[in-house]
Amino acid sequence: MTEYPELKLFINGEWRATKDTLPVVNPSTDVEIGRVPVATIEDLEDALSAADEGFAIWSQKSPKERSDLVRAAAALMRERQDEIALAITAEHGKPFRQAQLEVIRGCEFFEWDAGEAMRTYGRVIPSAPGVKYIVHHQPIGPVAAFSPWNFPMSQPARKVAGAIASGCSIILKAAEETPAGAMHIAKAFEDVGLPAGVLNLVSGIPADISSHLIPDDRINLVAFTGSTAVGKHLTGIASDNMTPVLMELGGHAPVIVCEDTDVEAAAISSAIRKMRNAGQVCTSPTRFFVHDSIYEQFLDVFTKRCAETVVGDGMDPGVEMGPLAHDRRIAAMHELVSDAVDVGSELLTGGNRIGETGQFFEPTVLANVPDHAKVMQVEPFGPLAIVNAVDSLDSAIEQANSVPYGLAAYGFTNRSDYADRMVDRVEAGNLSINTLEASLPETPFGGVKSSGYGREGGAEGLSHYTVVKNVSHSIKVV
Repeated sequence: MTEYPELKLFINGEWRATKDTLPVVNPSTDVEIGRVPVATIEDLEDALSAADEGFAIWSQKSPKERSDLVRAAAALMRERQDEIALAITAEHGKPFRQAQLEVIRGCEFFEWDAGEAMRTYGRVIPSAPGVKYIVHHQPIGPVAAFSPWNFPMSQPARKVAGAIASGCSIILKAAEETPAGAMHIAKAFEDVGLPAGVLNLVSGIPADISSHLIPDDRINLVAFTGSTAVGKHLTGIASDNMTPVLMELGGHAPVIVCEDTDVEAAAISSAIRKMRNAGQVCTSPTRFFVHDSIYEQFLDVFTKRCAETVVGDGMDPGVEMGPLAHDRRIAAMHELVSDAVDVGSELLTGGNRIGETGQFFEPTVLANVPDHAKVMQVEPFGPLAIVNAVDSLDSAIEQANSVPYGLAAYGFTNRSDYADRMVDRVEAGNLSINTLEASLPETPFGGVKSSGYGREGGAEGLSHYTVVKNVSHSIKVV
């Protein structure tokens, strides 16, 4: 197995160590595997200056130059797929095959945005003779970006890809629990010749970093993926400077299962996707609303497949689900399960920690969960599913919309009128029908309500990294 990389800050094209560090722990073994550097105020000031200078250089490059370099970095990361995936499995615990796929997904984000960099078209607005109105899209400036721990490579890739492809510079704060993916991204861009200061990587105490970077006048955009509570806090800091934000926040994804669907296929595919990444996914299917007529059949198949999930160390062959990220997630899961059972829910499988070493938790299914149970309003962010019966599609949609979140939602039906009703009425930024794929590089991704603001990916993905300038040009007629 490849050794876990030595972790450093990357500022102005140079790697630097720090005096203070934090441990990186393998959640499968509880063994420390590395130390992540804690950035000082001086480090952050250096990163701000570097990003400011880097932007002055990078924003003047042609879209073709930017696109070619981003593609070159993505190609290098594809070559290093296994090395990056091994580091991800070591720090996060997810099965190695899933880590490999995450690396490829991250590369696809870079490749898509590299193409979009060539398509940030302006337009000429028809006008009177002697007058030209021209709309330009220009890079917004240095970006402060914050990525979460659940996808160590693909989540930072989204933000780095959008910023660099658009002509911006970026200061990326990687998650302290899982920093290696972001470090590999920085290394790839260094190796393909990205100018110094365009990409800067920092880590440390989250509150210290955000409170120093976001209010600084040199930061022109804040991009964040994480919890709704933290997103609201960072948006508040940014608002004092009128700094725009791009927020991809929490969800609590509903799944509507209609009576006309293939029940067994829907149940099996849902169980597999629910346990992906140990349920630590903002789009994870969690609240299942199943029509009365097929409820018992769906519940039986779904529960059986969840219980059969192979849980273990991500490097072991055949493992489908690794550990939770840390002991705080174990405590949160216990609290949600205990509360649900106390108010009358049925615990059909799971509900307990597995073993004493590693942060493993059983795949868990709760049925007939009352509306006032805490888990009906709080995203579990773990391997826990809720399965409730409903008497109609209208009731299912009402239940689906009953939380303040609207990131992803899913539906299973073969009726076009049912599908149309879901499209019209389900409150979510991403609705998937007869599939549990919520996000692709070529499609816009983001939420409504308390699930955030803005979109990453698709043709819309670069819009937040640019500003619109209208030029009115009066030409003297000779």
